[in-house]
Amino acid sequence: MMNMQNMMKQAQKLQKQMEQKQADLAAMEFTGKSAQDLVTATFTGDKKLVAIDYKEAVVDPEDIETLSDMTTQAINDALKQIDEATKKTMGAFAGKLPF
Repeated sequence: MMNMQNMMKQAQKLQKQMEQKQADLAAMEFTGKSAQDLVTATFTGDKKLVAIDYKEAVVDPEDIETLSDMTTQAINDALKQIDEATKKTMGAFAGKLPF
């Protein structure tokens, strides 16, 4: 059986590794795209919006609803990518906790 001091050392080591992985994720950028890549939304890994870009073909003053839908689609795509990367990166720690 592992003694308490070793468990604490292992937990501290894992905490530092997790913090580094979180910082790595936060520094990454994820770009979500709408249909036909007409709208793109770029976020950092900590879910901060960096940019929204529109292709000229999607900007129609008579059809704001489509622009809105495509913007939502691009944002949701980027956020989904972040969630998947977070699960993949941080999920690796789940089985390593000493308690």
